[in-house]
Amino acid sequence: MGMPIAKIGLVSWLHVKVVDPLLQILHRGAEPKQLAFSTALGFTLGLFPICGVTIFLCGMTIALLGSRCHSPSMMLANFVATPVELSLVIPFLRFGEVISGGPHFPLTSDALKKILTGQASQEVLLSIVHVMLGWLIAAPFILAALYMVLVPCFKCLVSKFGPPTSSPRKQPHFPTDERLKVRDV
Repeated sequence: MGMPIAKIGLVSWLHVKVVDPLLQILHRGAEPKQLAFSTALGFTLGLFPICGVTIFLCGMTIALLGSRCHSPSMMLANFVATPVELSLVIPFLRFGEVISGGPHFPLTSDALKKILTGQASQEVLLSIVHVMLGWLIAAPFILAALYMVLVPCFKCLVSKFGPPTSSPRKQPHFPTDERLKVRDV
């Protein structure tokens, strides 16, 4: 019995969009700690609860950190975080409400109607503040946990898929021209 067509398409898509870029990153060679930090940071920024903003956050972070981060792995992690970002909006909202002691934003069937008609504009703005607060408080913990998990993972991946280490070879012998040698005076 074969694999369903949809599953084959998903596997192929994941291979092209995630696995191949990751292998290219590993083949080019980078320090496992730098890869872990950049990936954890890209994923954490990718969880920012306002859709479409994460790419700019990553871009600004890359500009600020420069060579201390590995931009391809940060951007790949940002991309991978997108479905997780969408699934964490409500937990971040509830966490922000708890932290601030603010009112509970009702997620009812008529909430969208209230938003579209402008009846819930102040409630919506407050909920956006709560979502961002929830993410802001959780982000350092997410970053630290991901970094601790990813360092050993990248050490293993770099040793397995990284650039081949050159074996110690004899120094090449270049013929010398006696006239170019500096003489002691």
